[in-house]
Order: sequence, then C-alpha cells, then structure tokens
Amino acid sequence: MGLLLTGGSVFDGHRYRGAASVLLDGARVVAVGDRADLRERDGRAREVDCAGGLVAPGFVDAHVHVAQGGLERLRCDLSESATAEECLAAIAAYAGRLAPGDWLLGGGWSMASFPGGTPTAEAMDGVTGDRPAFLPNRDHHGAWVNSAALRAAGITRDTPDPADGRIERDADGHPTGTLHEGAMALVGDLVSETTDDELYDGLLAGQRYLHSLGVTGWQDAIIGDYAGMMDPGPSYRRAVENGTLTADVVGALWWDRNRGLSQLPELLARRQVLSSGRFRATSVKIMQDGVAENFTAAMLHPYLDRCGHATDNRGHSFLPAADLRAAVQALAEEDFQVHVHAIGDRGIREALDALDGAKPVRHHIAHVQVVHPDDVRRFAELGVAANLQALWACADDQMTELTLPFLGPQRSSWQYPFKDLQRAGARLVAGSDWPVSSPDPLQAIHVAVNRVAHGDEAEPFLPEQALDLESAFAAYTSGSAWINHRDDAGVLEPDAVADVVLLDRDPFAGAPEEVGATRAVQTWVSGVEL
Repeated sequence: MGLLLTGGSVFDGHRYRGAASVLLDGARVVAVGDRADLRERDGRAREVDCAGGLVAPGFVDAHVHVAQGGLERLRCDLSESATAEECLAAIAAYAGRLAPGDWLLGGGWSMASFPGGTPTAEAMDGVTGDRPAFLPNRDHHGAWVNSAALRAAGITRDTPDPADGRIERDADGHPTGTLHEGAMALVGDLVSETTDDELYDGLLAGQRYLHSLGVTGWQDAIIGDYAGMMDPGPSYRRAVENGTLTADVVGALWWDRNRGLSQLPELLARRQVLSSGRFRATSVKIMQDGVAENFTAAMLHPYLDRCGHATDNRGHSFLPAADLRAAVQALAEEDFQVHVHAIGDRGIREALDALDGAKPVRHHIAHVQVVHPDDVRRFAELGVAANLQALWACADDQMTELTLPFLGPQRSSWQYPFKDLQRAGARLVAGSDWPVSSPDPLQAIHVAVNRVAHGDEAEPFLPEQALDLESAFAAYTSGSAWINHRDDAGVLEPDAVADVVLLDRDPFAGAPEEVGATRAVQTWVSGVEL
C-alpha cells in the first residue's frame, strides 16, 4: 500500500515547491504534485495529514561520529553543560554511579566554559577524587584529565610535548589538566577499553537520536582507532548483519599520519571486509591540521597573542605537503574518496594542492573555517566539495574569546565564506561533526541563513556570507547525498529512495529568524516510519 503525504509544503532537495503532496510506494518516491492527481494514481494509498508542515528528503549528515556521539550520551555527557559549574555537577553525579576503580569517561565540554578554554585537573579532583578521568571536549582536539589520570600516565613537568600535540602547563611548567591534540594519547592509551557491546550500543543510541532529528543517512568521519576512541567499523558490520542499521552510511577509513603509503593495502582490505548492505567503507579521512581555538589549525601566518603581536606559532600540518599529495593521489587512484579535515588557511591550501589533478571521486574538505580569498575559487575549479559545519559560523563565546583575538581582523573576515564559495560555483555539502556540536540539521541551517544561533541576541557573524534557505536545505539533503554517491537520495523525485522527513512547520513560509524553531516530527527510511 502506498503512502500519501498531503496537507503541507514540499522542499524537493533542490528547490521549494510550496503547497504540494508526495506519494510513496514502498521504498521509492512515486511523484510530487497535486493531491487529487496523486490520489488518482493510487486510490488505496494511506494518507498522512502533514498539518501545514514541510515534507523534505531525509537529511544527510556529511561529517559525523555516530558511535562516539551515542556512547557519550550513554556516559558522562557534558554536551548540555553551559558552564564550568554545570560540568562539575554532571561529573559528580556520574561518578557516583561508577564502581570503585572504574575510569570516568564521556566528554562534550565546551572550551568557552573555562578561562582560556583549558579546564584544570585541580577543579575536577574535587568531584572525582582518586578515580582517573578522561573527558575529550566537543571538538575532540583536546581532553580534560584529573590528577589521578596524570599520575597514571606519568605526566610531569619533565614530560616533553609530543610532536603532534601539547600539554597545557602553568608558569612553572607543571601540567594543569588539559591535553591538546596528540598529547591526548598519553592518557587516552591507558583508558579502560570500551567493549564491543558498549560501542555497538553507542552506535544504535546515536542512530536513534539522528533519526529523531530527521537524519536518514550520513558519512561517519572516522572509521579506525583515534585519540582513545575505538574503531566503530566492526559495530557497523555487526549492525548490518543484525539488520539494525537503518541508515545509509559511508564510512571514512582513518589515515594514520605515521604510516604513510604502507597502509594502503590494509585500507583496501578493510573496504572489502566492511562494505556490506547499508554500510560502505569507500572514503578515507585525512586530518591535515587541528583547530584554531588551541592554535593547532595550520595557518599561513602566525597566530597573534592577546596583545595583537605575532607569535612564532603557525599551527600544525600533520602531514608534510608532499606526503599529503602522495597519499591523496594514491587513494584516488584506488577509487577512494578523500575526506580531508582542514580548518586553517594553510591546511586548506595544502589540501587543495594535494587534490589538484587527483582522479575525481567526489572529494571534499571539511570545516573550511579560514579560507584565504585566493583559494575560494579553487574548490569549483578542482571539483572539490566544501563540507560545511554551519552551526560554527556564529559569534559565540568560543569565537569571540578563543578565536578572533588570535586571528586578527583580516583573517577573521575570511571565516566560513559560504556565500563566496557558492558564488564561485563550489558544491556545498553539510554536516554536524556531532558530538562536537549538535547534530540537529535545523539548528545548523538556521545559522547558515542567519549567521547567528537560534535564540541568540548576538550580532550576525559576517552576514554577507549567509546562504539563502533553499541553498542551506539543499546542502543538507541533495548535496550531502551526492557526496555519499547516492544520486537517488536527498531528493523527492520519481524513483528516488523514500527517505523522508516531516517537519512541524514550513520554515520557508515563516521569518528567517524562526527557522531554528522548526522540529522533525516523523522520519521514514526507505518508506518505513521509524
């Protein structure tokens, strides 16, 4: 029996159609059009009254960490804690539920909740005592640890910083409790191992949460071991075998920056072993730099200090430019899509240089925070998609306190140039990077359109870079489906897969500043209501 969604408006993945109905038949879309015409095509279809809401293709998240996000929801989840005091209260409550000797794990704290973005072991010691704790922040480029964890890892003032990271220290050189980038592994490698069952449960919890937000597919941005996180690849394989993976997923296999081209045969073998059913391990993730907030994003020119003077720090390029190019070209020749994390203007330029001339396999660069104006046009010229985390393009505390002062006015004006990229002809796709930030596509779309978070009274951040609502919706539907090589998803057209979301209102009919008030009320995957 077919399904007729009527009484609402339609966005078809590319454009807003206004008042219209959608007819589904099993796992496929039959047509979009007038209710009477569609009823004539299928007189037995069950009818759903959309009550003035918007029918759209299911959202596709082009950069997310689902098992990790779900696992954090099941552990000490600090993602909703807005202050240091709220974080400590949540840690204390969670610690009280653990058995003696258990590590305290979880994460999701915001750097903006702590002075300088660096919480201290001393502050956490008061609620954890002698129990070791390891809590990555939202962007997973830093971790908060307590004194018990520092002792367990043997980290003292004499411990050198690893080549790819930094230990936060006080004026006397003593570690204070925040570990940046590669330094996280000093403690992360000691963490009690997550069991297969725990990671599988995290994947399913994450999937349920994403489906509740109208997300029907995604690209998991790290399939491999990284920064104390277990490889979710086997969990995806288990979900496929058990029939519990209901989303369509591309997995980006992790590129170990220390192993070079020697790992290519292993990646080829993993693609073969893991790809089955709804899961395809056809992408490879390369992290080329860090993040601006802890000065590890790779910049063409040095960061500034708080007085506006240039420092000697230009951030980290985790792969030398020649090695990055060799990796990208070799992967593309094996028909791997390359998914590069690049935030700083040097990191982005190195990624574009590496992708220049690569076999086209729908490559993309994620985050694109500080883009030198000379590089904006190169995305379209090279056929490289810009993977937007639009929720970050606003003047929140993290931006105003931990980013703008250290970039300076000129570089600050180059941030998140969504409109410039679109004008230059770049293909736009969108993702959340959850658990770094909320996976709710409507919150990200709101910022893409308004350049301010929903409900925030701050001034719009670089409003000239705002997207129109159609373009923002398209990036999160047809754009991200395209990056996952699903040309029959992310759209509502005849014979497209029936991945559909019903929203509680039509954001195209309301004020732009109310887009973020929209909520998903029903989600269908391949025509099955979840």
